[in-house]
Amino acid sequence: MSMTIATDQIDRIVWNQHHDPFEVLGPHKIENNGKSTWVVRAYQPNAESVSVVLPEQRQEYPMQSVHNPHFFECSIDIPELSNYQLRVKEGEHERTIYDPYAFRSPKLTEFDIHLFAEGNHHRIYEKLGAHLMSVDGVKGVYFAVWAPNARNVSVLGTFNNWDGRQHQMRRTGNGVWELFIPDLGVNTLYKYEIKNPAGHIYEKSDPYGFQQEVRPKTSSIVTDLDDYTWNDRDWMEERRNSDPLTKPISVYELHLGSWLHASSEEPAKLPNGETEPVVITSELNPGGRFLTYRELAHKLVPYIKELGFTHIELLPIAEHPFDGSWGYQVTGYYAATSRFGTPQDLMYFVDQCHQNGIGVLVDWVPGHFPKDGHGLAFFDGTHLYEHADPRKGEHKEWGTLVFNYGRNEVRNFLVANALFWYDKFHIDGMRVDAVASMLYLNYLRKDGEWVANQYGGHEHIEAADFLRQVNHCLFSYFPGTISVAEESTSWPMVSWPTYVGGLGFNLKWNMGWMHDMLDYFSLDPWFRQFHQNNVTFSIMYHYSENFMLALSHDEVVHCKSSIIGKMPGPTDDPTYWQKFASVRALFSYMYAHPGKKTLFMGMEFGQWSEWNAWGDLEWHLLQYEPHQKLKKFMCNINALYRSEPALYTQDFGQEGFSWIDCNDNNHSVVSFIRRDKESDDFLVIVCNFTPQPHSHYRIGVPEPGFYTELFNSDSYEYGGSNMGNLGGKWTDEWWFHNYPHSIELCLPPLGVLYLKLDRQKTEAAFDVEETVSA
Repeated sequence: MSMTIATDQIDRIVWNQHHDPFEVLGPHKIENNGKSTWVVRAYQPNAESVSVVLPEQRQEYPMQSVHNPHFFECSIDIPELSNYQLRVKEGEHERTIYDPYAFRSPKLTEFDIHLFAEGNHHRIYEKLGAHLMSVDGVKGVYFAVWAPNARNVSVLGTFNNWDGRQHQMRRTGNGVWELFIPDLGVNTLYKYEIKNPAGHIYEKSDPYGFQQEVRPKTSSIVTDLDDYTWNDRDWMEERRNSDPLTKPISVYELHLGSWLHASSEEPAKLPNGETEPVVITSELNPGGRFLTYRELAHKLVPYIKELGFTHIELLPIAEHPFDGSWGYQVTGYYAATSRFGTPQDLMYFVDQCHQNGIGVLVDWVPGHFPKDGHGLAFFDGTHLYEHADPRKGEHKEWGTLVFNYGRNEVRNFLVANALFWYDKFHIDGMRVDAVASMLYLNYLRKDGEWVANQYGGHEHIEAADFLRQVNHCLFSYFPGTISVAEESTSWPMVSWPTYVGGLGFNLKWNMGWMHDMLDYFSLDPWFRQFHQNNVTFSIMYHYSENFMLALSHDEVVHCKSSIIGKMPGPTDDPTYWQKFASVRALFSYMYAHPGKKTLFMGMEFGQWSEWNAWGDLEWHLLQYEPHQKLKKFMCNINALYRSEPALYTQDFGQEGFSWIDCNDNNHSVVSFIRRDKESDDFLVIVCNFTPQPHSHYRIGVPEPGFYTELFNSDSYEYGGSNMGNLGGKWTDEWWFHNYPHSIELCLPPLGVLYLKLDRQKTEAAFDVEETVSA
C-alpha cells in the first residue's frame, strides 16, 4: 500500500520527538475521491507483525510496515471505526490490546487548564497524575503531567518494559502532557520519561502520584483513593461546627518509624486477618521492621487514648527517600509513604483515631525539596519547580531547593497539596515546617548570596502571598481545622486572618517560650532567682499571636540531650528525684500557661536518650517506678486539662489570664489565675521552681471560700514527696496581692499546684454560718 503520511512525521514518532503522536498514530478518516476510508497507524518497536481486530464484526486486518520495520499501517473501508484492538506478535508471544491512540478526546478541559495556569485549580490532583477511569466502555488509567519545557514525554512502566517509545504523550494547553492507556489498573508501576529540547532524558516519579514504591525504588504506583469507606462522619461533622481555638489541644508529636518496631520475624497483619509475608525493614535496623499503618492503629491509638492527648502529630508522612531524614525531604508530595503500607492503610489509621476521639495533624514541608534525580528537581530539563538563580532557588546549608512561589503552577501544586491531605485523608491539621526559611530571602544566607525583593528588602513577598492563599483556601473548604506555623522570628500577624493582612494560620509555635523555659530549667535551681524573666516574659507578647507551646523533636536531637537529661540535679542521687520533679514542674507550668500544647514522643515517660531515628523509644524504662509514675502524671494532667475549660477556652483573650504575683524571684515562685469563658470558674496556679519547700506561703485570691487542691505535681502517685495542702484550704479575710482574700499554702519542692474554688462547699459553709449567726 502507498503511505498516507509523510516520512518525516513517521521519523518523529520513531525517534520519539513528536509533541502530539495523535496526529500520526491511531485511527484517521481519509477522504479519497469522495470516498471515506479509515487508516489505522501503530508504532510497536518490538513487533514482528500487527493487525487490527474488530471484535464486533469478527474481522481482522493485517497491517503493513511502512518506512520503518516497526511502524504499521492499514486501511479499512467501513463507515465508522470504533472499539478496535491491535493484535501484536513479538517473537513467540502474542497479545491483543486496545490502541491508546484510539482514545482521542482530551480529559483536561480548557477551564481546567485556565485555572491551573492562574494558580487556582484547588483540586488539580483530580486531573493531573494517574487516574483510573473508563473511556468508551474501556477501563484503563489516564496519565497527565505538567512539563512545559519538555520536547516530549512518555509513560514508562512494567506494561511496556520501561520503553519510552511505546506510550508517547500528547502536549495540551499550558504544557500539560496526557495519555489514556487502556487495560491498566491498580498497582501498575510507572514513571515519566521526559526529554528536554537537547534530547537529554530524565526519568521522573509522578509529582501528583498517590503512591510510590518503597525506597530505594522510585516508581509511582497507580492506586484508587476513593475505594476506602470512612466511618468518621460524626467526628467530621462536629469538627466542621467547632472552633479549635476554644477547645483543648494537647498534641503528641511522633515519628512513625521510630516509635516502635515489630520483629522482622513477625508478619504484618492485614485487615482481613491474614498475614503479609513480605516485611519492610528500616535501613539500619534489619532486626526489626516498621509497623504498618493498620498495626499502628491498634497499638498507638490505645496508647494515645490512655495518655489523654487530644491529637497526634505525625512527622512528615509524604514519601521521602531516606529514613534518617525523618521525612523533611519530600519526593512524593501526594504520596503517603509506603514504608508503612498503602494510602488506604493510612486512611484506616486516621479513621481509627477519629473513632477514638483523637485528631490527626501532619507535618507539611512546602519550604524546600531535595535534589534526588527522580523528584521535582530540574523536572522537565529546566528549573521548573525551583528558581533558576541559586541565590533564591537553593538552601545550601540544607542541600535542598526552594520552590518558585511566583510561578502560578508551582503555587497551585502546593496549595492543592495542602488541601489534598484534608480532602482525601481527613486530617485535622497541619504543622507547616520552616516557615521562617520561606519568609526571608536572606535566611541562612551570607551577604551577596541572596537577592532582594522589588522594594530592596529581604522579605519573600511571593512566599508570604502563597501562605495566605493556602490558609484562606484551607479554612474556606475545611472549617474547624488547624494550621500551625513553625515560625521563629518576629514576622507580624502570622496567626491573624488573611482579611486583616495576616498570614492566615490559626496557631503559631511559641519558639521564644520554648527557649526561655529550657534555658531556665537547665539552670541550677539556686540561680533561677536571677532569671525570673524567663518564666514571665512570654505573657508580655502572648496576645500578639495565637500560640502553641511546643517541646518538639527539635529539642531532643543533635546533642541537645533529652528533656529529662537537661534537668539539673545531684548526679550521686540514684532516684534522680530533682530531674523528675523538674520535668513535672515544667509540664505542669506548660499546661497551665495560655496556649495549646505539643510534646514529642518519649517525653511522657522520661526517655533518657536523644531521639534515635533507627530505634524504638526506650520502652524498657517503664519497668521502673519513676518512669511509670511520670507516665501516670501525663495521663492525669491531660485528663485535668480536658476537664477544666478555664485551661483552654480563653487561651488567646486577656480575660483568660492574670498574674497573682510574678515578682517573687527570691523564692522562684509565680502564681496566676486562668478563667473560663462561659462560666465564672477559674483556677489558681502556684509554681515553686526550687527544691526548697515553702510553708505558710500566702497568695491573694479573688473570691472567699474553700479552694480544692485539684492537682499537685509533687503527689506521691507521680513520684513526688507528697507535700501538699490536705485536699485544699479555706481563705482568710486578709488583703493580699490586691485581693481582699488570701490563702496560706504549703508549696512542695519543684512543685506546681492547681487550685479551684469549690462553690458548692463554700455556699454550704456560708449558709451554716448565716444560720448560726441568726
